[in-house]
Amino acid sequence: GLGPPVASLYITEVSPPSVRGTYGSFVQIATCLGIVVSLLIGTPVKDIDRWWRVCFWVAAVPATLQALGMEFCAESPQWLYKCGRTTEAEIQFEKLLGPLHVKSAMAELSRSERGDDGENVKYSELFYGRNFNVVFIGTTLFALQQLSGINSVFYFSSTVFRSVGVPPNLANICMGIANLSGSIVAMLLMDKLGRKVLLSGSFLGMAFAMGLQAVGANRHHLGSASVYLSVGGMLLFVLTFSLGAGPVPGLLLPEIFPNKIRAKAMALCMSVHWVVNFFVSLLFLRLLEQLGPQVLYTMFSSACVVAAIFVRRHVVETKGKTLQEIEVSLLQTQ
Repeated sequence: GLGPPVASLYITEVSPPSVRGTYGSFVQIATCLGIVVSLLIGTPVKDIDRWWRVCFWVAAVPATLQALGMEFCAESPQWLYKCGRTTEAEIQFEKLLGPLHVKSAMAELSRSERGDDGENVKYSELFYGRNFNVVFIGTTLFALQQLSGINSVFYFSSTVFRSVGVPPNLANICMGIANLSGSIVAMLLMDKLGRKVLLSGSFLGMAFAMGLQAVGANRHHLGSASVYLSVGGMLLFVLTFSLGAGPVPGLLLPEIFPNKIRAKAMALCMSVHWVVNFFVSLLFLRLLEQLGPQVLYTMFSSACVVAAIFVRRHVVETKGKTLQEIEVSLLQTQ
């Protein structure tokens, strides 16, 4: 749970504005790649005794490599500046951007209010004043992401696929490939189309895909066509999720949060993310039995439409802007 948000924060703070979206997308790609590899490696676990130990050892390899590799990575200049370590921030900017861009980068930092009392910000300060707007956007975005039903789809995909006669192992691998493919496309488009376009388009695509699953749930009238609608809708749902709703929030929120509240605001948003995820996943099977798949999938589809409207009205575009330019523009709109 600690890895993805910290990785997103770090990449946002050390990446140049022109490629920040592309680099930030690697977090989602790495996650999707890890899911696909784990599905492939875990396939023999039912047939080979103690194969689960192999899975644990394989997982330890990239974790060890990352821990060793971080020793050679630059510290975040944003964090150093916030802590008052200006000289060290200049050194890190020189490593990341080259000596010609150090003065302009430091000037951008001093233009904003990112160095003021960053260590003294309390969680209560996130809920009033000029901080409230960006925190509201962040928490609502993550809550709507989970209310779309994405993690319930992942958690219970085997159950759904089995109910329509599709082998669960094959279905899970196909979902992993769809997730990875969409994330790669998102990486290529992130700094071309922008975060807002990908995010709103992704939620609308998810609404359509979940609508297909709702229609496909009517097996009595559709017959064999319901299988294609259910499976195709689920794969399309995962694909469209990975195009925007998956990678964009983790990238966008560190961009819109001022440096002095960024860490605490991200912690709050991730807490909302996992709390909503917990309750949606806990209630999914119960609601599926009591309401039926058509009603439940329609509710998920409606949540995606609400999310697209929310993005359209409240989310700002950050493509190609420095973190300081984003903060200044947000302050001017409040």
